[in-house]
Amino acid sequence: MFPIQDSVPRRCPPFMMWSIMAVNVLIFLLETRLGPHGLQRLFYLYGVVPARYTHPEWASWVGLAPGAILPLFTAMFLHGGWLHIIGNMWTLWIFGDNVEDELGHFRFLIFYLLCGLAASMVQIYVNAGSTIPTVGASGAIAGIMGAYFLLFPHARIIIMIPILFFPFFFDVPAIFFLGFWFMQQIFGGTLMLAGPKEVGGIAFWAHAGGFICGMATIRLFRTGARTCARRYRDEATPWGIWRDGPY
Repeated sequence: MFPIQDSVPRRCPPFMMWSIMAVNVLIFLLETRLGPHGLQRLFYLYGVVPARYTHPEWASWVGLAPGAILPLFTAMFLHGGWLHIIGNMWTLWIFGDNVEDELGHFRFLIFYLLCGLAASMVQIYVNAGSTIPTVGASGAIAGIMGAYFLLFPHARIIIMIPILFFPFFFDVPAIFFLGFWFMQQIFGGTLMLAGPKEVGGIAFWAHAGGFICGMATIRLFRTGARTCARRYRDEATPWGIWRDGPY
């Protein structure tokens, strides 16, 4: 299932979301100027390599600073290919603007980084001995999806499902699409735990960790937020169902 569009209109220009997307795209374009060896070095230096944190002797031996904090954040802005960055930025484009409406620009940035950090920590815990760098914004974006899951459960998502090379479009509730996506991450992560540990690919558990972090912390970030968003009596909210008048 590939999301195409959601039914919730934005109320404020999502300046922070646009800025995050611009930084990701700019860094990716710079990545394309690096050769294979330069790109590999970049990923090892600024991506999340779990063994860097769990086996400091190994990290020192290969020339990585053990326990470095910076890669936990810079990894969110690195991508491994065109499909990787396009998929991530498209998903952020669909779900990020409405979450930014609810949080405000600065809170949205802190929330985004926190979810990405939580995703990296889960990846380190689950794949403690891995020497393969993990890069990408998907953990942070998963946190945005977790927030959307609670904030807009009754929104509608248009999804595309390719069947025999033909695209079919369906309109489904956000709670179904995001819940199904989350269960996919749990299922995929469980399968990977049963297989070889030293493999690359999709960081399922990082996605699940980011999603759970988004669900667990969105209410804290939303409390007291002041944005230009205005909601009315005919719009549901996650805590209280209805609000009296605009706020």
